[in-house]
Amino acid sequence: MYDMGTRRRALALADQGRSLNSVSKETGISRAAIRSWRIRVEPLDDNRSRPCPRCRATPEDPDEPAAYAYLLGLYLGDGCISPLRRGVYSLRIACADAWPGLIDACVEAVQLLRPDNRVCRVRSAGCQYVTGSSKHWPCLFPQHGPGKKHEREIALEPWQQRIVDAHPWEFVRGLIHSDGCRVTNWTTRVVAGKTKRYEYPRYFFTNRSADILRLFTGTLDAVGVEWKQPNSRNISVAKKASVALLDAHVGPKY
Repeated sequence: MYDMGTRRRALALADQGRSLNSVSKETGISRAAIRSWRIRVEPLDDNRSRPCPRCRATPEDPDEPAAYAYLLGLYLGDGCISPLRRGVYSLRIACADAWPGLIDACVEAVQLLRPDNRVCRVRSAGCQYVTGSSKHWPCLFPQHGPGKKHEREIALEPWQQRIVDAHPWEFVRGLIHSDGCRVTNWTTRVVAGKTKRYEYPRYFFTNRSADILRLFTGTLDAVGVEWKQPNSRNISVAKKASVALLDAHVGPKY
């Protein structure tokens, strides 16, 4: 846990117009933590009896909606929920070892959603599984069900869509961090008799579920990002202005 002085100093650096990446490198604090402090700088109380917001007499949205939107994207891409024992479930998000910053951001989001529960990193070949146990993961992620996601219907509940509408970039970021990438394409042109190479960035998102693809493209439409679908599994963003938007709000994995 970071004290209030540390949190406010990090926010002060970010308020100077610096990127979250540069503030993170200087302070050693993850970008996810700094981003969450912009929403709520005070630490959560250590209250072991904190109820699930969806299980209250009148169901409520999660306390950290931005973190939820990000984790929802990660879950839809590379996550699963499995029963353990006595009504307890394990949430697992697969994160490649190549992206340690992504792993930190995932851990931060899981901890924000269930602050009373321990978050673990389980190593596997080439990746880590960020895991957390709770009785309430199916409440928070009603898309949980038997079988593979691309073989069953995936649709957001109205309360989930409301959160995505309020925090679209966090949702897009979670989806790209799970099943997307930023690459550099290149082409050649003959100019004044000489062949020149031109490079340009592009984002891709790949998923076998048509429903998840539609959730991704629908959110891109809402934030003004132009996209194309070259085949049944891939979404491409290549136009300069749209790539610039994704660079500003998502950026390459790190």
